[in-house]
Amino acid sequence: MKLVRYGHIGQEKPGLIDTQGQLRDLSAHVADINGTTLAPGALQQLAALDAASLPLVSQPQRYGAPVAQVGKIVCVGLNYADHAAETGAPIPAEPILFLKPSSSIVGPYDEVVIPRGSVKTDWEVELGVVIGTKASYVSEEEALDYVAGYTVINDVSEREYQLERGGQWDKGKGCDSFSPIGPWMVTRDEVANPQALKLWLEVNGKRFQDGSTQTMIFSVPKLVSYISEFMSLLPGDIISTGTPPGVGLGQRPPVYLRPGDHMRLGIEGLGEQRQTTRAWRAL
Repeated sequence: MKLVRYGHIGQEKPGLIDTQGQLRDLSAHVADINGTTLAPGALQQLAALDAASLPLVSQPQRYGAPVAQVGKIVCVGLNYADHAAETGAPIPAEPILFLKPSSSIVGPYDEVVIPRGSVKTDWEVELGVVIGTKASYVSEEEALDYVAGYTVINDVSEREYQLERGGQWDKGKGCDSFSPIGPWMVTRDEVANPQALKLWLEVNGKRFQDGSTQTMIFSVPKLVSYISEFMSLLPGDIISTGTPPGVGLGQRPPVYLRPGDHMRLGIEGLGEQRQTTRAWRAL
């Protein structure tokens, strides 16, 4: 299934994309797409529905992030060997972890806001892993049993804040709008191998990132198992698994986002995102 949330900000409704690519409303069956909905039994009930009998939504106002009430986004740094090389960093012996706040989450087509005073806002297309069952000290062999599905994430990053302002990476990763997610969550049963997905990103029509999850240093099962050693992964949590080469920081000379730039990104079988950047302004 492809599960979505659609509607104005703060008023999103649950839905699914049927086999014809049409949006169907799920409001009569679930209140939202959240941790409760992502439990294995709940997903089985949704999968058993006759999608053709669900109300058709002809023109959705917008798509929100496909998962509501995300508790945490656990991110993995330098998880592609070729990305580590382009940034001049050594290949990590263990996964590098940092967190992004839920306040950074926006929909897949919402604007990305360049922070006030920023000159080094960057892009990163990443595979997102959505947790469906509480995971604590799970084995690598069983790790995928705790996954509800997969989605596309743009791990937008401010490199000056991340690398030049002291402390940990979080301050360069957690700005408002820095986590576009979606357009939908594809359930685990429809992704045969999360380590064989092409992913790419373009800025203003130029392709900068063009990689594959096959080159991850640490696989999805490894990441779920590893992270669960240090914190419980709860239903609705998301793991952002790292980015392939081609980020702005890795260009020679570096290239960073400016107001009015257009990003387009996607992952094989998981859909595409599009964002326009704008300058920060007081509301």
